[in-house]
Amino acid sequence: MKTAVIIPARYASTRFLGKPLAPIKGKPLIQHVLERISKCKKVDFAAVATDDAGIYAAVKELGYNAFMTPNSCKSGTDRIAFVAEKFLKDYRVLINVQGDEPLIDFRLVDKLADELKKHRELEFITAAFPIKKEEDVKNPNIVKVVFDKDGYAIYFSRSLIPYNRDNEKVRYYKHMGIYGYKREFVIDFAKSRPSILEKAECLEQLRALENGKKIKVIIAEKDSVGVDTPEDAVKVGKLLQTGK
Repeated sequence: MKTAVIIPARYASTRFLGKPLAPIKGKPLIQHVLERISKCKKVDFAAVATDDAGIYAAVKELGYNAFMTPNSCKSGTDRIAFVAEKFLKDYRVLINVQGDEPLIDFRLVDKLADELKKHRELEFITAAFPIKKEEDVKNPNIVKVVFDKDGYAIYFSRSLIPYNRDNEKVRYYKHMGIYGYKREFVIDFAKSRPSILEKAECLEQLRALENGKKIKVIIAEKDSVGVDTPEDAVKVGKLLQTGK
């Protein structure tokens, strides 16, 4: 079952304009992500999907694959569905790695790909990591996820979930920005309409839950620090310097 990693990347980030091309330790951010993915053993193909000619040209100049996607693609999932339907007709498994995750663990990418290949019924998969700081639990920019005993998502929220009324021993999990899909699922999903909960929380994955779809959650062995702001880029540069 052929597998492709698609990395959505856009120039017009509200908090960090031109983020994919921002230099970190002498390389553009997007190059760090691509170098991580190049270490994967379960991936047959990797490419950047962007609507920006500058990002497209930079990726191609670095020797990597890239696809131009139309402005009508409003989300990373839309870009992946477009690329899958138009260019990657032979690929059954698609992994969505965010273009601002230069510390993504390539072994986690392989794990998601492997799970989708092994389980025929599995259509949608993602990852989570235990939250260790109390302030992160209450931070609406850190999305939390709760899942059932079999590891399937019950809900994702920017709010604190679950609410621990009686001070039970509860572990909170951060949702990580990585997804895996079966080809038919992501194409159909991109054509579906945004749901009420999705609009309320601004979380695309809630559309799948509202429509009765199951999302498998894998617990990651390592956390990944994303880049949302120029300050994050400095922080990640220091982590890369120490070999994280």
